[in-house]
Amino acid sequence: MAEKTPVSPLKLPRRSWGWLRALLVGIVLFIATTVVMFWTTNLNLYPTVLLIGNFLVPVVFVAFLYDHQHLSELSPDAVTKSFCLGGILGVLGASILESLLIPAPANPTKGLSLGGAFGVGLIEEGCKIVVVAFLARRMRHTSQMDGLLLGGAVGMGFAALESTGYAFTELLVSHGHIGASITETIIRGLFAPLGHGVWTGILGAVLFRQSAPGRFRITWLVILTYLFVSTLHALWDGLPNTLSIPTALGISFPTTTVILGAAGIGTLTALYRQARSRQVQELASAFP
Repeated sequence: MAEKTPVSPLKLPRRSWGWLRALLVGIVLFIATTVVMFWTTNLNLYPTVLLIGNFLVPVVFVAFLYDHQHLSELSPDAVTKSFCLGGILGVLGASILESLLIPAPANPTKGLSLGGAFGVGLIEEGCKIVVVAFLARRMRHTSQMDGLLLGGAVGMGFAALESTGYAFTELLVSHGHIGASITETIIRGLFAPLGHGVWTGILGAVLFRQSAPGRFRITWLVILTYLFVSTLHALWDGLPNTLSIPTALGISFPTTTVILGAAGIGTLTALYRQARSRQVQELASAFP
């Protein structure tokens, strides 16, 4: 396999605020389409509201990671492909395995049991990292930053599609109450930066860091990281109401989710800084 051409310091990607502009524009569009839909009672706008609301934060999250990529050689096309194709493949794989391996809850309104949540966590994190490996099968597998970016993109593609499904399910469960569906969209959008993209980004970074240039290696550290992110995922799903603070609007603030999200964000940040430091050192050695 041909060696990568060293990256010139003049070509280093600079941080930009494109992700912030995308966030602000997306928020304005979401509010505008929601207001117009209710004002005109034009239900044809409902899918548009749903898509903007559920894809906005995942897309912005990936844009933020890419804007801060530093020396990663991943192209925008590769990241976009990982978000779209990776998210679809991950959702399909997880849906098939969960239907075969996870028993349906006795009372669907109460959500998953803790045991069922651990099964879901293991399946979904496994499916997403397999998709990452599939999409990166022709790459050199040594850049921790590449693994973090690809994992974040696949995870957020998964999150966007999953949130859209939950919002539509809420519409059916509430017997056509569009307000309930939009509320579900907003809540899941607020917590989206703490979930799937973070977990798969962590595992992708460790997998790439532990792998050889031409093949992936499943080391003990990769296995332990897989169990770690699967546990975060399981507790996220299985302990949503264990610690919560009721608000004046009648909506409980999920303290457990915030704690788990902080643990994931902290781990991803540490891996990002480590990846950035390694790449700067490699650049310094390539251009003394």
